[in-house]
Amino acid sequence: MTTLARARFSQLVLPRLDEGYRLAHWLTGNATDAEDVMQEACLRAYRAIETFAEGNARAWFLTIVRNTGYSWLQRHRPRAVIFAEDLAPEARAALDAGSVLAEAPETPEAALIARDEAGRLTGAIEALPVPFREALVLREYHGLGYREIAEVTSVPIGTVMSRLARARQHLLERLAKDGR
Repeated sequence: MTTLARARFSQLVLPRLDEGYRLAHWLTGNATDAEDVMQEACLRAYRAIETFAEGNARAWFLTIVRNTGYSWLQRHRPRAVIFAEDLAPEARAALDAGSVLAEAPETPEAALIARDEAGRLTGAIEALPVPFREALVLREYHGLGYREIAEVTSVPIGTVMSRLARARQHLLERLAKDGR
């Protein structure tokens, strides 16, 4: 690779590694597998960096991560894909940083309640069907717009809007069913 390709990779991909890792973690369900997916995704992105035309680098890279994640899951978990693994408290805290818990709770009771709520929300999200969960995670955790989600998932914008609406409805029903 040329020096220009390395510089372009540094400019387009490296700033998005955390975002890619969070998506890979949601797809695979654990940190070790997410690291494997990210390593492969970065290699794919590096090899394809010269073919990237000017456009939305964020959507381009997250598409690579998504596709790499799904192919990795097919190779390593061919019989059943399990996305709803219980996360260790440290992993859950890492996922929730800056999203579900925007501020640190002020009292120990508030901390316990916040942790319980974050766990219930994470469990409800993990219980969603894969297309709904994927759209919701890309929108709420990664802040992608409808067009970007459509680009990453290769579906029309109307489908993205429908999946988000259904995902939110499922979440509301699930959380209401849990009695809160």
